[in-house]
Amino acid sequence: MFHRSSGGGDPMCSPAGSQQQEPPLIDLRQVKKAYKTPAGDFYALKGIDLRIQPGEFIAVVGKSGAGKSTLINMITGIDRLTSGEVRVGPHAVHKMSEDQIAAWRGQNVGVIFQFFRLLPMLTCVQNVMLPMDFANRYHTLKERRERALYLLEQVGIAEQADKLPSAVSGGQRQRVAIARALANDPIFLAADEPTGNLDSKTADAVFRVFEKLVGEGKTILMVTHDWDLASRLDRVVRLADGEIVADTEQVSVLGAPHRLVEANRQRRAPGGWTDA
Repeated sequence: MFHRSSGGGDPMCSPAGSQQQEPPLIDLRQVKKAYKTPAGDFYALKGIDLRIQPGEFIAVVGKSGAGKSTLINMITGIDRLTSGEVRVGPHAVHKMSEDQIAAWRGQNVGVIFQFFRLLPMLTCVQNVMLPMDFANRYHTLKERRERALYLLEQVGIAEQADKLPSAVSGGQRQRVAIARALANDPIFLAADEPTGNLDSKTADAVFRVFEKLVGEGKTILMVTHDWDLASRLDRVVRLADGEIVADTEQVSVLGAPHRLVEANRQRRAPGGWTDA
């Protein structure tokens, strides 16, 4: 089990209880997202309340169409909410203009996608340098390259720095994407199915990179269909039909198997915890 750096107190406490210790880093209040359809508005999110503490490593799970990626898009400002509030630290994301969100995201958020989204004509190190250029960070080319090489070393692929993405493996490309997400030292990482395109061995290696980052104080919100990986996190948020139906801490006691401790009021969907 990977423990939160913000932990403390009774290990059996709920997420709601632990959130009283310090202000949340991410705070969602009654977030709704509706999409227009010929049949009327379709609500992908239906009044989400969620608080995430600094240093947490959280899995967001649920079936396809549950609203997982939409939730990530609300928190990162990739898409705009219909109603409600999204706050990240001191920033009221829901009140920002498009230009303000773009600048804020470039400086404060690291986003990692399932299919990497690396630019194929740039080398691995150039892909990592790109966000620094956009955000006008590390002003000289030398500083940016040194920063990018350091990050590639941190994720274990510095030797691949000057290769094109097409010349490295899928797992290595995902490590480049993680390094790119860290380029501007974001306050949190949002990973949308980061291991969904990887075999189990490679997925485990990428997951260990995330564990290392959380151990260094990063906050990570990870959407995943992989219950094996989700079971290794200390908090799991489950979505169904645009609502949070469970928010749990997983606790290992004296080497015993993990137990799921229900947090707050929850409504389990039929079938329990058997999402694909």
